[in-house]
Amino acid sequence: MKTLNQFLDQQMENPEFKKEYEKLQPEMDIIRAIVDARVSQNLTQKELAKRTGINQADISKLENGTRNPSLRLLQRLADGMDMILKIEFIPKSKI
Repeated sequence: MKTLNQFLDQQMENPEFKKEYEKLQPEMDIIRAIVDARVSQNLTQKELAKRTGINQADISKLENGTRNPSLRLLQRLADGMDMILKIEFIPKSKI
């Protein structure tokens, strides 16, 4: 039985799969940052919803990748967690 990482490594050998997977990486990074920030503060989605005025169902959709956040929504989330929203462009040569 293959592990998820073994399966992913095998799929990444396919150039088309790799290209599509890499296109999704920025979205996955944003989702991971939202979840990590919330969890690091021991907040439930419901608690974050109360702090931000964002519906808990919408926070769930953001975290499971079925809704793309606007910059304004990301700022509201950051404010609700007493954090600063920082967006950074990094040259590909530094990755």
